[in-house]
Amino acid sequence: MTYMLNVNGQDFEVEIKSHETLADVLREKLGLIGVKVSCGEGECGSCTILVDGIPCTACLMLGRQGEDHELTTVEGIGDYNNLHPIQQAFIDEQGFQCGFCTPGFIMTAKAFLDENPNPTEEEVSIAMSGNICRCGAYPWIIKSVLKAAETLRNEQR
Repeated sequence: MTYMLNVNGQDFEVEIKSHETLADVLREKLGLIGVKVSCGEGECGSCTILVDGIPCTACLMLGRQGEDHELTTVEGIGDYNNLHPIQQAFIDEQGFQCGFCTPGFIMTAKAFLDENPNPTEEEVSIAMSGNICRCGAYPWIIKSVLKAAETLRNEQR
């Protein structure tokens, strides 16, 4: 069946089979490879996207469930020439090792910082707890989110 998906501010008419996950549709049909699939069970957070601004694991959603929602992937918040402050902070603070989990952490951080622009280290740690980094870069991830929060606050002044 054909569905209309709004992804990163653009409308796409997509043929989606009943069993296809949103993660598969975004990756395979729209080429948005920032949506990573690792566990396929919603446990690792690598496939985190924003659905109407709320972080969701795309591997647990059927593709058709994306219709009538605003979907945002890591590709939708910045690009190579104009990184989002969260993306830049992850680079500056080395908040990644292999990079596989990074898009999920960035999208979780985006939703979190939209709601809490001045978090404590403990609040960041709790907010990021639904995402797994197999390389163990957690201290740098937390530093990255705190740096992004500071940058975003300074930009609002």
